[in-house]
Amino acid sequence: MFDPIKKLKEHLRFASVSTDSQFKEGMAASQKFLAGLFSEMGLSVEVVDTDMHPIVLAKREGDLNWPHILIYGHYDVQPADPIELWNSDPFEPVERDGRIYARGAADNKGPQMAHIAAVAELLEENPNLPLRISFLFEGEEEIGSPSLLPFLESRKGELSQADLVLLSDTLSPSADQLVVTVGLRGIVVMDVEFTGPNSDLHSGLHGGAVYNPVQALCEVCASLHDSDNRVTVPGFYDGVTEVEEWEREELAQLGSDEEDYRKFVGVKALHSLSGYTAQESVRYLPTLEFNGIGGGYQGGGSKTIVPSKAMTKISCRLVGNQDPKKVGDLVRQAILDRTPEGILAKIDMGHQGAPYLVVPPGKPNSPDNAPVLLTKAFEAAKVAISEEFPNSALFLREGGSIPIIADIKTTLGLDSVMIGLFLPEDNLHAPNESMNIDVLKKGIRVSKSILRSLAG
Repeated sequence: MFDPIKKLKEHLRFASVSTDSQFKEGMAASQKFLAGLFSEMGLSVEVVDTDMHPIVLAKREGDLNWPHILIYGHYDVQPADPIELWNSDPFEPVERDGRIYARGAADNKGPQMAHIAAVAELLEENPNLPLRISFLFEGEEEIGSPSLLPFLESRKGELSQADLVLLSDTLSPSADQLVVTVGLRGIVVMDVEFTGPNSDLHSGLHGGAVYNPVQALCEVCASLHDSDNRVTVPGFYDGVTEVEEWEREELAQLGSDEEDYRKFVGVKALHSLSGYTAQESVRYLPTLEFNGIGGGYQGGGSKTIVPSKAMTKISCRLVGNQDPKKVGDLVRQAILDRTPEGILAKIDMGHQGAPYLVVPPGKPNSPDNAPVLLTKAFEAAKVAISEEFPNSALFLREGGSIPIIADIKTTLGLDSVMIGLFLPEDNLHAPNESMNIDVLKKGIRVSKSILRSLAG
């Protein structure tokens, strides 16, 4: 009998950090674990080499008239730093207080195990289940999925025959309230470097005569927002779509309190765009954020210099019909235009991804020609969640980004049903990441119910 908790713990022991080459053994071991697991389930397994980390494609074939479900996941995880803030070894899973603690427990090894276990159990119960299933698990999601889009394009004829994508890599607000995610924000990132003098200068001998690049960078960064937190880049909001009334109604059912949210994030005041609540801002609006900034002396005591360089990292989250390349170009040009004379600006563009939105069946503006299986999947998800959790499912957009979901839609023409199985307290990308075991077990039953319904 398939034991999902045992299998999950085994998978969590592999330090599959994609961004750091010193973890290449963990990446390889994680990929091999999945390939072996799918083989044990009786699936055909193909490991597809890429320029970086392999893609695992596992299939359950069958009658071409059977529905075909594509299940997406990723086996790479974030770095565990800072290690000293963990209460236990991040790559030795520990079970306590109804949770499994380890890096990757919630993002994404735990949630994806819900679907693996669901398929394993269904096939144990009914080896003749009339359903074709393909698992597509990549090892580069945490670094922007650079290899997956070329793979999708090369296998378009095969993968586009699926009816829909099922995945769990999104957030729900609590263990009692699951969200079916219907939208994701897009993303574009960039590194900005300002250079002034060709080396650090003595601030007493040269201060006041040259433009300090730290000062220049701070001035330019500050100019990118106004006092209402609106981005001041011309054209930045082109393509942003209006929030539908049904979306506001769904969000209102969360019962989210602004004061509770303020306390949860640990700030003294919120800073949403004027006219929008915090929850509306993180789900429905684009952003321009400074992810890091630095320059000059960083050590103890003082070092009186005019630094040679200053840097910042910027990410923009996008919504609606915003084009990531266009937005990136607009922000880049705005920075160049605002760079003062005497400062050289260098801007390196990073990864990007388009926003994604699917309107669930039965909602205003939902397409009349929505695929039958997609409609059935959303309806099955709603029923299954209401059977397993105290509250009915909510259909909401999420503030995060999974760029490959929009790529799947563009390349393969497939929409995604995203069941949120990780929670705010699961500490994604942070020390002491964990997965709620009860939510995982219920998630397995939800996935089984959806797949069983789609099998007819």
